Amino acid sequence: MAPVDYDAELWRHHEVLVRATRVRPADRVLDIGCGTGQTTRQAARTATAGEALGVDVSAAAIARARELARAEGLGNVTFEQGDAQVHRLPPAHFDLAMSRFGTMFFADPVAAFATVGRALRPGGRLVMMVWQAREHNEWDVVIRRSLGAAAPAGPDPFSLADPATVTAILRAAGFDGVAFTDVREPVHYGPDVATALAWIRGFTCTSEVLRRLEPAAAAQTVERLRRALAEHRRDDGVWFDARAWIVTARRGREGTPAAGATVRW
Repeated sequence: MAPVDYDAELWRHHEVLVRATRVRPADRVLDIGCGTGQTTRQAARTATAGEALGVDVSAAAIARARELARAEGLGNVTFEQGDAQVHRLPPAHFDLAMSRFGTMFFADPVAAFATVGRALRPGGRLVMMVWQAREHNEWDVVIRRSLGAAAPAGPDPFSLADPATVTAILRAAGFDGVAFTDVREPVHYGPDVATALAWIRGFTCTSEVLRRLEPAAAAQTVERLRRALAEHRRDDGVWFDARAWIVTARRGREGTPAAGATVRW
């Protein structure tokens, strides 16, 4: 049974993001919430005369990203552990800030994007992929239905789903030219039901629910998940419909948050 990981789950989204970022040979690229660095390394391979920096809060992910970059012989890519909301970044240094589902969990999104904006040169680009609303993402709907009413709230991966909210956040953080592109690509949970079930059982929301349940109830919940996954099995694996946004913006010439800006949601 071949394992699945986050990069394998999102490989169709990865291809969309690569096309949207349009990395140029001399670009300096910042990758926000880079995970194990697939998107950062891709940017570095294209920016042959530039560089790429990946930042993520997970020490384990950063360690793995460094291992993979060394194995690929990439000399123009670096990785740093940190929260992009407060991480010290060189001012006006980057041409492009990018992210693949790495910007939805900021405690203070205006402050976080202002930090990113200050690291961009004036007119520098932001290109990020975020999930659309929960009801448009079959993977979340089906998993939560299978877990039942006990499913925990937890961090919200859909916090940047609303274009009006995101536009207000980015403008308050000093960006302009905010635009949205609809992305309709499925997520891949593995080549078979057993692999997909093992992957989903590793999700925080799933493991927390199963941990709280009595053994018999936990077994019933796992069986509901297995049946739901079987219904989404195709010849080439287990797939769920998904909807995302590609959000693009540019750092304003001033590059600072609007004075007294307040964002409500």
